[in-house]
Amino acid sequence: MSKISYNRIKAVLAERGVANNELAKKIKVSDQTVSAWCTNSKQPSIKTLYEIARYLKIDIRELLVSTKG
Repeated sequence: MSKISYNRIKAVLAERGVANNELAKKIKVSDQTVSAWCTNSKQPSIKTLYEIARYLKIDIRELLVSTKG
């Protein structure tokens, strides 16, 4: 059974050239937490998604996986 992707954090970080540890420092979480979000093992809160989007200067919707076909 494959893991479901809920967020695009890993893809957006790669697109922006931002390392996991850089994001972790900026929003004051551990590197392991960002890694878990990137692998979809854990999900950030809505508040945290907002902080990530603000740091990356993107719309919060860009961090979420589209449910449109």
